[in-house]
Amino acid sequence: MKQQSVSSNTISLLFLFLFSIAGTALSDDGYTLWMNYKKVDDEKRLSEYQNAIQTIIVSGTSETCRAIHAELDHGLRGLLAREITFASSLVGKNVLLIGTPRTSEIIGKLGYGLMLRSLGNDGYLLKSAEFNGTKMTVVAANTDVGLLYGTFHLLRLIETHQSVASLDISSRPKTQYRLLDHWDNLDGSIERGYAGKSLWKWADLPKSVDLRYRDYARAAASIGINGTVLNNVNADPRLLDAEHLAKVAALADVFRPYGIRTFLSVNFASPMSGKFDLDGNRKGGIGNLSTSDPLNADVRSWWKNKAEEIYKLIPDFGGFVVKANSEGMPGPQDYGRTHADGANMLAEALGPHGGVVMWRAFVYNPDVDSDRVKRAYKEFVPLDGKFLKDVFVQAKNGPLDFQPREPVQPLFGAMPKTPLMLELQLTQEYLGHSTHLVYLAPMWKEYLQFDTYAKGKGSTLASIVDGSLQNYQMTGMAGVANIGNDRNWCGHTFAQSNWYAYGRLAWDHDLSAEQIAEEWIRMTLSNDSSVVASIRSMMMGSREACVDYMEPLGLHHIMQTDFHYGPEPSYDKGRPDWTPVYYHRADSMGLGFDRSSSGSNATSQYFSPVKEEFDSITTCPDMYLLWFHHVRWDHRMKSGRTLWEELCNKYYLGTAYVDSMLTTWNSLHNSIDPEIFLLVKSRLEKQKIDAGIWRDTCLTYFQKFSKMAIGHAP
Repeated sequence: MKQQSVSSNTISLLFLFLFSIAGTALSDDGYTLWMNYKKVDDEKRLSEYQNAIQTIIVSGTSETCRAIHAELDHGLRGLLAREITFASSLVGKNVLLIGTPRTSEIIGKLGYGLMLRSLGNDGYLLKSAEFNGTKMTVVAANTDVGLLYGTFHLLRLIETHQSVASLDISSRPKTQYRLLDHWDNLDGSIERGYAGKSLWKWADLPKSVDLRYRDYARAAASIGINGTVLNNVNADPRLLDAEHLAKVAALADVFRPYGIRTFLSVNFASPMSGKFDLDGNRKGGIGNLSTSDPLNADVRSWWKNKAEEIYKLIPDFGGFVVKANSEGMPGPQDYGRTHADGANMLAEALGPHGGVVMWRAFVYNPDVDSDRVKRAYKEFVPLDGKFLKDVFVQAKNGPLDFQPREPVQPLFGAMPKTPLMLELQLTQEYLGHSTHLVYLAPMWKEYLQFDTYAKGKGSTLASIVDGSLQNYQMTGMAGVANIGNDRNWCGHTFAQSNWYAYGRLAWDHDLSAEQIAEEWIRMTLSNDSSVVASIRSMMMGSREACVDYMEPLGLHHIMQTDFHYGPEPSYDKGRPDWTPVYYHRADSMGLGFDRSSSGSNATSQYFSPVKEEFDSITTCPDMYLLWFHHVRWDHRMKSGRTLWEELCNKYYLGTAYVDSMLTTWNSLHNSIDPEIFLLVKSRLEKQKIDAGIWRDTCLTYFQKFSKMAIGHAP
């Protein structure tokens, strides 16, 4: 293992200093996220916790074990309002014991071997036990990283005021790779970032390591995230030069104790010599070749050498994310090669070192099909079985582009020989940026529970992503991060809940959106049951409200084309398949895109009986109706209202919900920290204005075609 760029002792001292300030002056500005560690205000619970944890033994001396020690010292000192006693052997009556069978003789004697063998490298046990007359709370795992995850679970139980008296918890992640994808650029900007500039201070690295990097790693590890992609999928090839790889290695050193592997997005043209166009934009790569053809021997050698260079600096480097032949990015099709050719070349370079390739399926060449949503399926399904074992195909949840609502991407289930990684978007590119309060866990659960029928009933998206349906040997989820250098990380306090929810669902997709919301509220805002209930209610309906006031009944892609923020339903300039007019297709007859068998036939890409359900206007769910059908204005909906009446109803229901969220939030002014309360209040007031603009702009525009009066919601 190479020498770290900052000594372990220095990092530990910096970490303790950071803890001291995070627990005092900065406790009310959102910086501490869901790790507030405020004193337990339920006296009965506080007494239970203080009695149960009198002495702590952390068995092990690794950097990860030191991180566990520091987290417990900081967290329990705040939660239990007392100094924390650590020991190296059993002392006192009630002990918190943390260890693996390898590092703790007691763990080995407690008989957890069979249970631990089923938990893999990341899983853990939380147990109440007794050993030689000593009562113990036990965190056991096979690895130190597993102990870290178990420690955070224990702290979560205490933060949310759960009993720890009779623990019997076994947990392991349902997906192997649980990644945050940062779309950060070398100049500090973030593509689709709404919370300030990038966390990564490239100019200062590797000599200066920001203290915030460790708090980022703590937060990510606390919810089970185990990988970070540092840079934008529209990748700058300079990230692979020697200067920047040294900077990446410094970040990897910070992340490693928290079980977080470092990944990079790479530019497919990196082996080529670089040059600049007339506008001063860099074209090509950082190499000296004239091609990046994946079948060229020199190109293949270049990538193998680059992989060796990376792994000498970062032995646990995770791999590459690749956006190729999409939105102007170079790729193998530039040379008449396939996506599999390109991905396999990179896999051959990374595979021997334990790295993987995540090849994005976000492609939409207009020559493939006239309907953009069909193109990824048509390009990738014929390649099933042609990718090497170290390759993921990384596909967005829907076939278009992170819209407020889409049907599931039909690639899922259609590539049984190729592991598919699910890509979700935490940053609210199309859902009001970091201004609108939109809790995304209900959206993600909607997708995860979607039954594709790929192998009959019960073939949910979740079962495909976790590998249980099609026996994938690799499994994973990627979340496009909503994190920036704003003091509260995400711009909007409630946007933090989406970071939290993503990590929890990547670990266990069976968790309910309600449970996750309650955890986050209790850890971040309040443990008062009435306050929790009010805020949870706000959160649970916020995504459906956003759909209603933006793009109800299956409408999609009618936002401003440049900023993806406000509505622009009349825009029709440029390439058709980028314009709102192309997607909503409003005319005197009706509204919606006909993707049925009588239209573009996108319904054919789904498995029966889903495709038949979507194909018929009478059976298609209302929430997808205008996605798959061009519907007459006077069409009678399931509610009994006409399409036009239902459209008006939805828009007004959406704005009314925002009004109710603002009213609820205002009622909590004495129950929420003042700084957080005022920030959220200002965001909700702006959301109220924006929702009204969406409603009025869209209904006024569509009324030009319907020729019907705009009716208000009942």
